[in-house]
This record gives sequence, structure tokens and C-alpha cells, in this order.
Amino acid sequence: MAAVPHPTNAVLVGRKPVMNYVLAALRLFTQEGVSEVVIRARGRNVCKAVDTVETLRHMFMKDLQVKSINIYSEEVSDESGRKRRVSSIEIVVTRPQS
Repeated sequence: MAAVPHPTNAVLVGRKPVMNYVLAALRLFTQEGVSEVVIRARGRNVCKAVDTVETLRHMFMKDLQVKSINIYSEEVSDESGRKRRVSSIEIVVTRPQS
């Protein structure tokens, strides 16, 4: 089964510092010219996704708007093959066109 590719306007939040994800989103808005960016995270990185959006809104892009926030759980398998549920978040932010 092939992995589903993530869209080109998505920032997947992981173990790196928050500012890396802020800069990735800024690059999508400015250099790539997208009007909507999806910030995704799961597990312990959910709080980092929220911090990313808040940093974008308060420090870099005052006109940024949160379009939607989706929370859900995913079932993943660990190394031993046991299945467990992991919380996930998807925050869609948009920048008004000028």
C-alpha cells in the first residue's frame, strides 16, 4: 500500500523547533504564493502546531486568519505491532488576498 502524499501547502510539525515550522509556513505564503496553509501534527507535537500558528499570527502575519481547526485520533502501530490511538490536529490558516 502506497503512502498518501501530503499536499504542497501542508506543514507537518514534528521534533524540530517551532521556528522551523513558522519559517516553512512563511515560505509557503511568500515564495510559493499560496493563500492557505495546513499545519498538521499528532501526539506530543500538537502543542507545537498551536505554537506555530500563534507565532505566525502575533509576530509575522497580523492579517492571518484561522479558517478551521480539526481534531481527531489516528490508530498507529508501534514497533511491536500493537495498535494505539494518537491525537492529531489540523489547523488551516489563510491570508486575505490583497
